[in-house]
Amino acid sequence: MLIGEVARKSGVSARMLRHYESLGLVRPTGRTGAGYREYSGEDCRRVFHIESLRSLGLSLREVGRALGDPAFVPSDLVEDLIRRTRERIAAETELLTRLRRIGTAEPEGWEDVLQTVALLQALGSHSAGRRQSAALALAEEVPVPAEALVEAVLNETDPNVAGALRWALAQSDGRGLALLAEGLGSPVAEVRGRAVRSITEFPHDAATALLRDALGHPDLAVRRYAALELGPRGVADAVPTLVDMVAEGANDVDAADALSTLASRPELADRIATGLVDRLAHDAAEPSVRRRLTQALADVPGATTSRALAELSHDEDRAVALTAAYLLGRRGAE
Repeated sequence: MLIGEVARKSGVSARMLRHYESLGLVRPTGRTGAGYREYSGEDCRRVFHIESLRSLGLSLREVGRALGDPAFVPSDLVEDLIRRTRERIAAETELLTRLRRIGTAEPEGWEDVLQTVALLQALGSHSAGRRQSAALALAEEVPVPAEALVEAVLNETDPNVAGALRWALAQSDGRGLALLAEGLGSPVAEVRGRAVRSITEFPHDAATALLRDALGHPDLAVRRYAALELGPRGVADAVPTLVDMVAEGANDVDAADALSTLASRPELADRIATGLVDRLAHDAAEPSVRRRLTQALADVPGATTSRALAELSHDEDRAVALTAAYLLGRRGAE
């Protein structure tokens, strides 16, 4: 076959066939009387082999080594190709994500595009200081999609940078809350914790609803973060978790403060007092638990609290009794 016919059958241009010949990848078996290249059936098969290997991502140099080295081990090259392909896919995916985020920011001009690109790069920097500066730059109203901020805050390990990112995200008028809700379902405990802490920065009703749902989360840390925020927001559903936190010594001072805030509502005061008293009866054998629960009654008004303190003022544990007596006396003085 002449070069033109080989080109038609293989889909490889005559120019490329000549290039293959110059590289020694495939050489026509002979020449016609007029000096034209003449390819045998074996030559054509080699052209198809070359194209097949190129379709896997091999360079022409690698193709030549694969076809010309009898000791060539295909599996090694295939593994290398898999690694390179994964890296390329990751890079292309990152680029696609960045382009989508720039599009979401709806830039009005190239200046906005360049600002967004620079900020996205800064958010992904290895320097904590640069990441924090990028987060604070949002005060200048640089167009940044909420998706980028959520990803940054869920992956941030530096507490100072994380605080700046949460603040920046909270300025986005509720954008990103749905993504943070997805973060609560992460298999990584640290990511779940960052998600719930970020949600607490939003004052919106939508954030409160997410936090209320989080009270039933299987992750205890998530439930506790949610309860601590819901107390000051006046959500009564947080009471059982806050009482448990006091009893278990988990941020018990903050939990007691949250209960105190809730107890300022008359309809909740007796409910909170009953919860603390019931837990006192449940943990009667644990002096440290009883002391924390007694102290938590300090700012809970109502007759239920007064009766509990009167009883506790005769408690076998001297610290509990003294605390209860002091609190009871202070209530009388008021």
